[in-house]
Amino acid sequence: MAKENMLNRARDELFSHINRCGVLQAEEEDQRHWMDETIDYLAERYPDLTDGDLQDLYSVGIRFCQPAIPHGRKRYGFDRKESAPEGPAHSEANGPQDDLVPQDDLVPQDDLVPQEVGGENTSQDS
Repeated sequence: MAKENMLNRARDELFSHINRCGVLQAEEEDQRHWMDETIDYLAERYPDLTDGDLQDLYSVGIRFCQPAIPHGRKRYGFDRKESAPEGPAHSEANGPQDDLVPQDDLVPQDDLVPQEVGGENTSQDS
């Protein structure tokens, strides 16, 4: 097998493992530990890869685990379990609350501008 093809297969296998194993939701320290073990596994599986190749796979894997737009609890910079107010509206029984928007991100009603409907201006200015 050509080295470039082997490196591509190892990279694809790494991404597949990342997607299947749920490492995207793990803490950064756990992601790094998981990545160390997975790269060791790939080194055994693809013995012709050099240390440089394995370091490149590690770097690409870590970047893949840290998207530009965070997901889940990291999205808003806090853990909802620690900061959620008490009460039935915020209980675990109601399911995940990750789709809530912090109050700072809401647009005040005074800043909203009426939109035109069907191309006609709906304001009462005559």
